[in-house]
Amino acid sequence: KLTWIVLEKGGDSSRDDEIDHIDIRCPPMTRIVDKTPASCPIIGPLCALVYCCPMSRSFVRLLISIAVFWVSLPVFSSEAVVFMYHRFGEDRYPSTNIRLEQFEAQLGYLAENGFQIWPLTQIVDYLEQGKAIPDRTVAITVDDAYLSVYTEAYPRLKERGWPFTVFVNTDPVDKGHNGFMSWDQMREMQADGVVFANHSKSHPYMVRREKGESQAAWLARMRTEIVDCHERLEAELGANQVPKLFAYPYGEYNASLLTILKELGYTAFGQQSGPLSSYAHRQALPRYPINEDYGDLAGFRTKALSLALPVADAHPIDPLIGSNNPPRLEIALDTGEANLKQLACYATGQGAIPVEWIDKKAHRFAVQAPKAFGVGRARYNCTAPHQKGGRYFWHSQLWIIEANSTPAVSSPAD
Repeated sequence: KLTWIVLEKGGDSSRDDEIDHIDIRCPPMTRIVDKTPASCPIIGPLCALVYCCPMSRSFVRLLISIAVFWVSLPVFSSEAVVFMYHRFGEDRYPSTNIRLEQFEAQLGYLAENGFQIWPLTQIVDYLEQGKAIPDRTVAITVDDAYLSVYTEAYPRLKERGWPFTVFVNTDPVDKGHNGFMSWDQMREMQADGVVFANHSKSHPYMVRREKGESQAAWLARMRTEIVDCHERLEAELGANQVPKLFAYPYGEYNASLLTILKELGYTAFGQQSGPLSSYAHRQALPRYPINEDYGDLAGFRTKALSLALPVADAHPIDPLIGSNNPPRLEIALDTGEANLKQLACYATGQGAIPVEWIDKKAHRFAVQAPKAFGVGRARYNCTAPHQKGGRYFWHSQLWIIEANSTPAVSSPAD
C-alpha cells in the first residue's frame, strides 16, 4: 500500500500552532516529496511535510503522531533575554558581584542548551527593523567597567567567542580610580569585538535634583551627563565606534529622562527584570540583574528561558512615586500564549499581591500592593506560565520612592 501524508500548518502569524489540515492519500506511484520551507517550523505561513512510501497502517499512525507533535511545538515571538552583571569574583561586594563558579556554570548552561549569544547592538537592530529574533537568543551586558570585567569576564567570554557589551561611566576611568579598567584595556577588548556604550559621565542618581537646582538646570545637567560620556568614549575608542545605547545608573529613570534619551537618539536599558521585545519601551528596555544572591543555576535557567509578557499598554509608565504609595498599575495584554488563569504578581518585600481583572475578555488587569513601600527602589513582577508549560512569561515595573531629596519633575513620555 502506498500512503501520502500531508500535514499543513497555516496562518499569517508565527504564533499559529494549530494544524489546519491533515490529508492521507494514495498516489499512483511511490515517491518522496519535501515541500517544507527552509524557515519551517520556526517561521512561515505554510509548514507542510509530504512523505510518500509503502508503509503499514500502524506505521502511518506512528508517523502522524510524531508529525502532529512536531508541528504543534510552540513557536515564540521575536524577543531576547539580556543579562546584566557588574563585578566578577569580587566577594567584598556581594550585591553587585557574581562568584566565578556561578558565572562559569551560567555560561556552561547557555552553551549546552542551544542558546545563541548575540551582540546587544544586533538585537536592538532587529527590534527596530521588526525582524524575527530566533528563540533562545541572549545578550550579555556589564555595567560600570570594573577591573574584574577585564581580568575575569573578558578571558572567559573571549575563549567562547561570545560578544558582550560594557556600559561605561567615564569619570572614574579618566581619573584612574582603583578597581576600574583603563582605556588601554578597553581598546584591547574592543579589538576582540567587545562593545562599549554610555552609562553617563559621573554615574549620578539621575532622577534626583541637587539642592536648589531648578527643573531646567536638572534637564541640562542630565543632557550633559549623556553627551559628555559619549564624547569621551568616541575620543578614546574611535568615532562611530560607540553605539547609541544607554544604561541608566542604578536602573533609575523617569518620564523626562525617557524623553531626553529619545531626543538624543538612544535606546536605553534599565535594571527591571524580564525579556525585551517589541512591546517594551525603547528607552526603558528590561534586563535581568545577576549577582551572588540571584545567581543560582535554577533561577538563571528560568530567566534564560523566559518570554516577554505581551504588554500592549501599561499605566503609569513613570516609576517615580509621589503621594501614590503604594502605586496602582494597570496593564492591558495582547492575545498570546500565556496561561492567564495562572497569572501571578508580586511586590518587593510583600510577596504575592491580588490581581484585579478589570476586563477579562480584553485581558486588562490591575495590581496594587497592600502596603506602602519604603524609601528606595521597588518592583511589581508579573508572571504567567506558557500554555504548553515549561516556560514563563514575565513583566516587571520599577518604582522609585525618594526621601530627603528633590525628585525631578517628570514630563509625559511617549
